[in-house]
Amino acid sequence: MRVARMLPLAVLAAGIAGPAMASDTKVALVPGGPHPYFAAWENAAAAAAADFGIEAEYRVPAAWELSKQNEMIESLVAQGFNAFLVFPGDANGTNATLEELAAFDIPSAALAGCTVDPTAASFCLGTDVARSAYLGTKELIEAMGGSGRIAHFTGFLVDPNTQLRIEAVEQAVAEAGGGVEIIQVIADIDAPEPADEKINAFLAARGSEVDGIVTTAWVPSVVAATSLRNLGDKRIRMVGIDHDEVVLSAIEDGFVDGTMLQNPYGQGYIGSYAMDLIRQGCTMKEDAPWQQTAQTAHFIDSGTAFVDADQVKDYQAAMVAVTDEIMATFKDDFLVCN
Repeated sequence: MRVARMLPLAVLAAGIAGPAMASDTKVALVPGGPHPYFAAWENAAAAAAADFGIEAEYRVPAAWELSKQNEMIESLVAQGFNAFLVFPGDANGTNATLEELAAFDIPSAALAGCTVDPTAASFCLGTDVARSAYLGTKELIEAMGGSGRIAHFTGFLVDPNTQLRIEAVEQAVAEAGGGVEIIQVIADIDAPEPADEKINAFLAARGSEVDGIVTTAWVPSVVAATSLRNLGDKRIRMVGIDHDEVVLSAIEDGFVDGTMLQNPYGQGYIGSYAMDLIRQGCTMKEDAPWQQTAQTAHFIDSGTAFVDADQVKDYQAAMVAVTDEIMATFKDDFLVCN
């Protein structure tokens, strides 16, 4: 079945395979489906194109289905794209497509979520999601005074990051010494309709039982922040994730204690830079300062930071600093270029 699906890709790739000069690099940034988190990849692609003299474009599949993402990648190969930055539609299933690309000298990397080793992805560049969720939960527990009951609202179960986040929240709670418990985990709600329905139903039924909310996906953060504002409730403490204006405004107004920033812009920008160098003949260092995760031995942390009311007005500075720091040594740290 796999061969039948990928045969068109083999035919399409035949005309563009092989090493190229920087001006020949045409990189596509392809998320798993529509989601506001990835919007920053479009700006990153435009900046990378201008700064590195390459072509870079952001293309979004119509739906969160692996088949849709694979079809889009095949179409992009037909259009001459010769490098890919992909959020895995499936941590295992995406590997088949990346292996076929590699067979025709089309490099790829995983962004914002990792494929499972063994993989043809040159590296995985993303948030250390377990660390982010762990630190966010620690901040929430501190805001709660070290005790209380927590609800955890998180993302799609097909997202390879979701289970890592659930486990990290559980770890932070376990380390709190028995004074904190998780009374509800609601997953698969990183889209407006399910998030609105399930979060508001939970708050209506059990809001009086919960002392803190941790959210580890974009849409649940927005919905939970909006719900707490609508309730006028500052008793329930909350730590979210990402930089949606609704969440940032709720932090300023005291309805949310803070948010864990990610760095999607840096992922797209640094990833495009790396793809261009690999197209020019650079290879990844085996002895680079890789981080090892449960999914891959070739992980690079794109950065995370907690911001509260004191830092929220200048939140972008934290991620700009992280991106600049990674870029300053990326080539020397991770690549061998002759």
